[in-house]
Amino acid sequence: MAPVAIQPVTPMRPLSNFAARDVETLLHPTTNLLAHRSLGPLVFERGEGIYVYDATGKRYIEGLAGLWCTGLGYGNAELVEAAREQMERLSFSHLFGGRSHEPAIALAEKIKAMAPAETSKVFFTNSGSEANDTQIKIAWYYNNAMGRPKKKKIISRQKAYHGTTIASASLSGISVFHTDFDLPMARVFHTDCPHYGKYAEPGESEEDYASRLVGNLEALIEREGPETIAAFIAEPVMGAGGVLIPPKTYFEKVQAVLAKHDIAFIADEVICGFARTGNWWGSQTFAIKPSTVTMAKAITSAYVPMGALTVSEPVYQGLLEESGKQGMFAHGFTYSGHPLACAVALKTIEIYERIKIVEHVQRMAPIFALRLNALADHPLVAETRCVGLLGALELVKDKRTRQSFDSKLGVGAKAARFAEEEGLICRAVGGDNIGLCPPLVIDGAEINAMFDALTRALDRTEGWARQEGYLG
Repeated sequence: MAPVAIQPVTPMRPLSNFAARDVETLLHPTTNLLAHRSLGPLVFERGEGIYVYDATGKRYIEGLAGLWCTGLGYGNAELVEAAREQMERLSFSHLFGGRSHEPAIALAEKIKAMAPAETSKVFFTNSGSEANDTQIKIAWYYNNAMGRPKKKKIISRQKAYHGTTIASASLSGISVFHTDFDLPMARVFHTDCPHYGKYAEPGESEEDYASRLVGNLEALIEREGPETIAAFIAEPVMGAGGVLIPPKTYFEKVQAVLAKHDIAFIADEVICGFARTGNWWGSQTFAIKPSTVTMAKAITSAYVPMGALTVSEPVYQGLLEESGKQGMFAHGFTYSGHPLACAVALKTIEIYERIKIVEHVQRMAPIFALRLNALADHPLVAETRCVGLLGALELVKDKRTRQSFDSKLGVGAKAARFAEEEGLICRAVGGDNIGLCPPLVIDGAEINAMFDALTRALDRTEGWARQEGYLG
């Protein structure tokens, strides 16, 4: 069959020079490419503190910290200088074949000291996707080393997000990341999404709901065979799935089942790590004791791409033995432990510690929660969820029945667009949920300004939905 000819979309409005160049040259990630040809991009020119400025000079509160990542906000002079100094001293070196450099060593030492998992070694990547991809490869390699060639399956969760490489997108439990990419790959399974507000049965307590989900998890493990399952992976708070916070006792019960069946726990701290939830790690917030941790994003305040994962001593011993048999541990990336990324990460963590970022988040979290939870009274809002400086609100057609809007209407995306017009960058996540994750350095007045803009956007969304006949 001949390929279907797709006609180019005529823009709805004349595009600026920047926008026209963008449309003709860039393939955008996680974007409706067809709509983008009509709408064009929002082009940013500079950033300062919690604000970003577009090409016309309009200022926006960056309410999602970029993509959950710019912990120190924009234009931090110390990070710029750390990058400049490192570029001048050693612009590149790699870690292949036993080579090394001081920034990588120092950063690995720092991560070992602060990680919530028992850590022997640290492996560097360029993103959270690569780090989660590496977690799978190490789990397989290790179990081969231990003479357990069948112990290869990984359990993730519906609505989880763990990245977009072939392996990490397979771990993700969001269908759009699978459809027509021929994913998920074999050996990856998905258990229940722990969203109490949406999936609990009438009258079911959080504890009972958690028990039901963990019972389903154990049934999956027993059905597949514990001897075939290498690891369970989870975000402490599910970010792109809608900022979903685990119900009470959930992780306690999950960990008991994993321990019973000798299954490793991979904590994906890409969003939650580095103070986002009010502790250094989301694992600390939710009493998780993981086998290994994935991190990225705020490790450099997103100024330089970087990811990492921890390796325990038992796993390291397995890697040692197997690499001896094979002649090498044949995995890595050209930019694993890039000296620039390591230097900026070290400076970022130094700043976090100096300004007491954990304590700052703990002081700001009640203001954030107060303003977010007040929006639960809005006619469109069914539920608000937050921990630390991470939150979301869920938009619905009917508050009483929690009937959702038809997903094709794009109500969440429309609300985010209205927020943009009101000077706030936020994002529709997990359907019609509006996610908020401002830079960690935000202050109380800025939090109030952020929610003032969001309130105006929600009011405009309600008016639009009524005008379009989407509400009764």
